Amino acid sequence: MKSEILIVEDEADIRSLIAGILEDEGLSAKQAASSEEAILAFRARKPSLIILDVWLKGSGMDGIELLDKFKASDPDIPVIVISGHGTVETAVSAIRKGAYDYIVKPFKSEKLIVTAHRALEAAQLKQENAELKGRSANDDDIIGESQAISFVRQKISRIAPTNSRVLITGPSGAGKELFARMIHSQSRRSNGPFKAVNAASMVPDRVEEVLFGVEDQDTHAVQSGLLERAHLGTLYLDEVADMPLETQGKLLRLLVEQRFVRLGGSEDVQVDVRLITSTSRNLEDETRLGRFREDLYHRLNVMPLAAPALSSRREDIPQLVKYFIERLSTSTGLPPRQIGDDAMAALQAHDWPGNVRQLRNNVERLLILATGDPGTPITLETLPPEVSVVRRKNGKDNSERMIALPLRDAREHFEREYLIAQIERFGGNISRTAEFVGMERSALHRKLKSLGVPPSGRE
Repeated sequence: MKSEILIVEDEADIRSLIAGILEDEGLSAKQAASSEEAILAFRARKPSLIILDVWLKGSGMDGIELLDKFKASDPDIPVIVISGHGTVETAVSAIRKGAYDYIVKPFKSEKLIVTAHRALEAAQLKQENAELKGRSANDDDIIGESQAISFVRQKISRIAPTNSRVLITGPSGAGKELFARMIHSQSRRSNGPFKAVNAASMVPDRVEEVLFGVEDQDTHAVQSGLLERAHLGTLYLDEVADMPLETQGKLLRLLVEQRFVRLGGSEDVQVDVRLITSTSRNLEDETRLGRFREDLYHRLNVMPLAAPALSSRREDIPQLVKYFIERLSTSTGLPPRQIGDDAMAALQAHDWPGNVRQLRNNVERLLILATGDPGTPITLETLPPEVSVVRRKNGKDNSERMIALPLRDAREHFEREYLIAQIERFGGNISRTAEFVGMERSALHRKLKSLGVPPSGRE
């Protein structure tokens, strides 16, 4: 995506010359001849970079005053100051007030091009560093090789290069934000910003302020919202079903027109943003109940993507556990531990209603609470009692039911539960299940049939 550069220069020929140099480099240039035009252009849409003349004859503000105003609205926006009457004092003042660099006119085009590219790269690096600080340990890649997760990878690779809106559905903790980040990183907007916000976490009275920003008509001060900060990139709205109906209407207008009005403002702001949304609710049900706009639902659901629950990809659990142990050991300094086969089987048999997020949290607890020699594998017997991630079917109620059964019925009950758990563990793969339990595949099929266990459909 093209970076947009605002050129603020009172001399028309110099302004046009700079615009031509930048456009030849594949950049988009917007021109302003005065401080008043510059403020209007900035309010209409925040640029990626500002090239600002110091003197600005006939303007209400000079370049240094305008620099203060731009930096007050967005401290991170890069500004290159230019002047034909350069002094050391002016240059020092500009740098102290936050300018990226100072160039004296006349200048060579190469100097301007190099400085502009460096300013854009520095701003992008600063943005990426800020985003990385807020990301969790499992944000880098989708872990696992199960059929369910392989399908997600394939679908992401197909939809990422398009500019279509994506609606990600799935239970809480299944990795919906990770999928959104992967779509962004594989898209043509990967060099642009990725902004994420959970609609449920926003105070209802401030939803529009967070999304659209705020404008003060008296002072011309602008506080950019997430939509402007995501310009030329991707905005990810998690749990979109929790957005108030009034805000849903304004979001619909944005999707139709790619423009909005800031709170307190009067002028339209136009942006180029790819929108990815997600929800753990059924939006079709929400629309029938009148809690979500049907027209907005259809606008968001251009490309649906389902995030699978961890219970549907149990064969990925050993790889996920290994990954979390490595990452947590690095970040916390806790010694890495090996998980014994019996303990791993128990982890794979667990329901995990909180999905991957719950698994990660429990692996962290496991590392903290584990005792004994770090080189000794954690087994089912040595799992700390506080780590309640095992023994799904070994609770008190189940034991009481088993005691009430005759031996033959109890044995059949145990075999059925055991084999169902193993089949689930291996993602329904009968061949892998048979190999683990020590049976021929044909014998396992006969056993499952005798126990009334339906076929899984996978060999």
